[in-house]
This record gives sequence, C-alpha cells and structure tokens, in this order.
Amino acid sequence: MKRLTTLFLTLALVFTCVGCGTPKEDSSDADVKSEGVMTYAEYAAAELDTQVVIETYVQAKQAWWQDKATVYSQDKDGAYYLYEMACSEADYAKLTPGTKIKVTGYKSEWSGEVEIIDATFEILEGSYVAPAKDVTALLGTDDLIKSQNQFVTFKGMTVEAAGKDAAGNDLAYLYKWDNSGKEGDDLYFNVSLNGNTYTFTVESYLCDENTDVYKAVKALKVGDKVDMEGFLYWYEGVNPHITSVKVVK
Repeated sequence: MKRLTTLFLTLALVFTCVGCGTPKEDSSDADVKSEGVMTYAEYAAAELDTQVVIETYVQAKQAWWQDKATVYSQDKDGAYYLYEMACSEADYAKLTPGTKIKVTGYKSEWSGEVEIIDATFEILEGSYVAPAKDVTALLGTDDLIKSQNQFVTFKGMTVEAAGKDAAGNDLAYLYKWDNSGKEGDDLYFNVSLNGNTYTFTVESYLCDENTDVYKAVKALKVGDKVDMEGFLYWYEGVNPHITSVKVVK
C-alpha cells in the first residue's frame, strides 16, 4: 500500500524501470568507506531518528516527483531504501544502476520498513550492482529481515489464490491489495512455500504495466510454480517488490 504522499507520483516526468530485470554483478572496492562514513553494521546499529551518513550504490529507481527521488540502493554488506531524497530531475537521470553515492539523512521506519528520509546525496566515483541473494530458505524465519531492502531471489514457490471474482472463481492477482484498482496500479499476488503463504507486490512506480514482470504476473495461474527476483521491501511483514517472475516446471 502506498503512502498518501506518493499518490501524485503518477504524474512524474521520469519513470525508468531500471529494476525490472536481472542486474549483473560488478566487481569493485564497494566495501571501502570514506572517513566519517558508516559501515552497514554501524548503520544497522544506529538508533531511529538519528542522522546517518552512508556510501551506497543505486540498484533501481522507483520514482521522481517535485525534486524528490525514491531509490533502492545497496553495498556488499547490506541495503538502504532512500525515500524521497532531495534530487533534481537532471541528477535523477544520472542515478543509473551501479552509481555510487554518498547519502546524508535520517534513519526512519514506516510499518516495519527501515529507510533513510530527509536525505541529500552526492555522486562519487565507483560502481557496484548486487547479484540476487537467494533468501527462499529464510522465508518464515526471524533471519529474513536481516536482508531487508536487498536484491533477492525466491525459487520454487507456488501461486495461490489472491481472491475471487464476482462469479466465485479464484484470481491469481489483484489490482491493489483489495482489488479496488485497475490496469496500471500495483499488482498483489500470493505465493506459498512449505505450507506458508506470502503476499508479493509488483510496485507500479518501479515496474509499470508495460514491463515484462507486470505482464508476467497478469498471466499467472493458481498452481503455477515460479522463481522470482525483487527487492526485499517490508510492510507489516515481508512484502517484496518483485521485478522478475518466471514460471518453472
């Protein structure tokens, strides 16, 4: 579910779905931090509502609106969700996958999602694109949240009914969480593993109706086995923002 402040993002001038594919790993000295910059461990240990200074690498851009950008980022140790970071339209265009940035902002939490808000950034030399981390075995465990916001993969999951249509037939996906939406809105779908069911999302600001993943979810059938990639977002529990779905045997 989106926050009220993001409802106007559909008017954004730049909607680039750089996350709707499979990033390739790029080797670099991604673990080396500049003086005064936190390691990921130091960031993770920082109290909420305190200032943080990090160096990280853009993995995908969610949206830009009124000189604010929402970005998924990561280094070799962990990931950071940068919510409505101050950013001109010109600088937003420079934030391609792998771009290294230094970010100063405040650590915050919203419905379980740990993020950096009220942030500014500068572009640095360097590049790193994270490979997908397989967290399938961590589903249903307390360890899963340690990978929050990372680019991850889930394998061999089963599509479950997300709801029913007016005739009582099972639906494999919903437009918005309660099926009150329409084409172009977020897609919600359920997948299961080992008897537990989870709700995954195609976030339409990240991957809109023209992307392969949006079309792939609309083609799913209850009972399909799927492998998926995406960002390990959190909303009242695990709620990944999926960027790739493949039906497997």
